[in-house]
This record gives sequence, structure tokens and C-alpha cells, in this order.
Amino acid sequence: MLIKKPADIPPSEITSETNFLNRRDFLRSGALAGGALVTTTAAGALVPDQRGAQLPGVTPGPFSTSETQTSYEDITTYNNYYEFGTNKADPFANAQDFKPRPWTISVEGHADKTGTFDFEDFIKPFDLEERIYRMRCVEAWSMVIPWVGIPLADVVKYFAPTSKARFVAFETLNDPEQMPGVRRPNLDWPYREGLTIAEATNPLPLLAVGIYGRAIPNQNGAPIRLVVPWKYGFKGIKGIVKISFTSTRPQTSWNMAAPREYGFYANVNPQVDHPRWSQARERRIGSGLFAGKQETLMFNGYGEHVAHLYKDLNLRRNF
Repeated sequence: MLIKKPADIPPSEITSETNFLNRRDFLRSGALAGGALVTTTAAGALVPDQRGAQLPGVTPGPFSTSETQTSYEDITTYNNYYEFGTNKADPFANAQDFKPRPWTISVEGHADKTGTFDFEDFIKPFDLEERIYRMRCVEAWSMVIPWVGIPLADVVKYFAPTSKARFVAFETLNDPEQMPGVRRPNLDWPYREGLTIAEATNPLPLLAVGIYGRAIPNQNGAPIRLVVPWKYGFKGIKGIVKISFTSTRPQTSWNMAAPREYGFYANVNPQVDHPRWSQARERRIGSGLFAGKQETLMFNGYGEHVAHLYKDLNLRRNF
């Protein structure tokens, strides 16, 4: 598994040369056979197919905050997941009968290895890590969530994108039978998101499969979702069924719906107000009705790890 180092170390130094070459040799020799991932020598992440099941083999990951964690109850009952409704309580109420297994994920585009994979095979080569991340929503509320997942950088490297791949695009499930929100034209379904390759291979993002050491609940994006802690919450696409490596910047759902309000990059920047509210301060969910708001941190407090990604980008125009 990729050994995590500070974000300012060049990518070539993140994994030892020997391990990197071994991985490339493994991929070239046919690690993906017949459209399915084969078992690797890694410990292998196994996510039980029972609601709320404990996740085995979880190790502490880097970058965790020591801030007080938001309660499991708050994390799982106050959600944005438009596929299940537009109110914060709708996902909990409407996702209980959703069936996140069996599940497949397709990998497409400019990569050495592509295909459609069962969820279990997709995550099998990777180890599970728990990382406690600050999470910021564009509506000026925030949480501290102990995610369990697999580093997105490991996944990207595993599928070996070619030099043509400049972006990673994601799509969620589009199932009006199970997802009542999809029956309404709130957004142009399916939900879509994207990152640059540099963002996707930063050590911070996770493909999360759990919270608080348990399998991730339906309303939080079961069975797998994206977590990018320095960006606003609408970047955290849930119920992922497709990952594409593209040469052009992908369309993203909220940017398509309201380009003046939601940019592609979606970096937490308290110096740029949303057209309908300030983003300079935030309220931590679970802190109580009388608790004051706190200052919003640039890049949600992860600037030391990600600011270099945007050193040549005007973050007022590219929001």
C-alpha cells in the first residue's frame, strides 16, 4: 500500500522505487483479468454486507484532526443527498430501504486498466484507513467526521491513468425506483463530480466506505463515496458507480445547475462569499443552539497539504 508522506514531497518519492516498479509490473502482467480484479497480497479491505457492521482491519490514517468529533446521530440524520430529497432530514427518512449491494463500479477512459468491477473486488487490493476530517458544507455548517476508506491516490495509481488523463470524473447511481429525489428535475441526473489528476492523487482524498468504524449508512453514500476535506460538501459525491479518466474537464452537477454559485474547484475559501450568504464563518453541527459560529479556515484548514495545487490559479475567478 502507498506509504503516506507530506503533500509537498514529489509523487515519485511517495512510494519506494522498488514497490512502484513491482506494482507497475503487476499491472502489466494482467492484474485485471476478464474484467475483474484479482486478489493481491495486500491485506484487502472487506466491507460486510450488513447495515452498520463493524469494519475489520481498520488502521489509523494520517492527517486526522484532534477536534471533537460530531456524533454518529448527527452525522447520519443531517445530510445533503438530493437523490433522496432536498431537506436535510430527507435522506435518513427516504434511504432506509435502499439496497447498496450488489454493486458495480465501472472504470473508463484514459487508463491502462478499465472495466466493470464488483464492489468487493474493487476495494479488495486496498487497506482501510480511518481519518478524522473536518467537513464543510457551502450553507455555512460543518462537521468533524471519522471516515473509514481507501486513499483515492492509491486507487488512481492502481488503474494507471495515461498521460492523456488530466481529470477524474465520478457519477452516482441514477435509480428513480429506489431514489425518490431522482424523480424530480432538481438536477440533471445522474449526479456528477470531478477532480483534477493532481487533486485526485493528493494524499488527502478518500473513497469512504464507513464512518465511526462501521459500514457507511445509506443516507451517507453507501456503499462508497468521495471525501475531499478541503472542498465544500457538494464535491462529496455519493453512491459512486462510475470513475472516468478524461482529458477534458468534466461537467459537474452543481456547476451545471448554477455556474454563478458553484464552481468546478469548490475550494473552501472564506474570502469569497456565496452569492446568497457569507462563507467567512460556520456553525459546527451538534454544538448547540446557543453556540457561536467560528471562523472558516482557508482550504478548511488543510492549506499546508493542498495550497501548492492552486499556486498559479486565481481562486476568486476559479472558485
